[in-house]
Amino acid sequence: MTIDLTVMYAAHDAFRRDLERLSEAAARGTADTPPVHAGWDNFRRQLHIHHTAEDSDLWPRVERAVADRPQDIALLAEMEAEHARLDPLLTAVDQALRQGSADVAALVDVLATALGDHLEHEEKSALPLIQRVLTPADWGAFTGRMRETQGLRGAAVFVPWIVDGVPAADRAAFLGALPPPVRVLNRLFWEAGYRRRGLWRA
Repeated sequence: MTIDLTVMYAAHDAFRRDLERLSEAAARGTADTPPVHAGWDNFRRQLHIHHTAEDSDLWPRVERAVADRPQDIALLAEMEAEHARLDPLLTAVDQALRQGSADVAALVDVLATALGDHLEHEEKSALPLIQRVLTPADWGAFTGRMRETQGLRGAAVFVPWIVDGVPAADRAAFLGALPPPVRVLNRLFWEAGYRRRGLWRA
């Protein structure tokens, strides 16, 4: 049975989108504003949850499934190493933002390139491997771990954050992958609350 990776791809697109927004804010000279700082803080939180769950719950499941395949084991090691290489880049951007540094734009470009390369590597190599070796039950255990970490309050930000500014077809595909009660909560409450936060607005 095929694993539905819709939410994974949507999260990757949201990470790319947010770094584009930060890069544009830096180019405009509006990076040192509360809405941009709030958008950045949310980006960092979402990326931390995403990568922590992959390292603790996803890659070990895949590793057990490919224990006798050195090439696949090496790929998983590359995924974890790429996560680790992102940490100092995130810290550098964060410090530059807090200090109002003129280096923000250059540091964001470095981070965007590194994260973009990692996401592309994952999408081209790791996600197809997941489709081949994991079961929907395995995937459900991983996504369940992410839901536990987010909690209801976190979900109230995560869901509208994913669909913020995305094309209608992508929005429909993402929301269609969620349980109906989540879609109702998002429509009635979560999106309005998210908009009030004004993330990324200059």
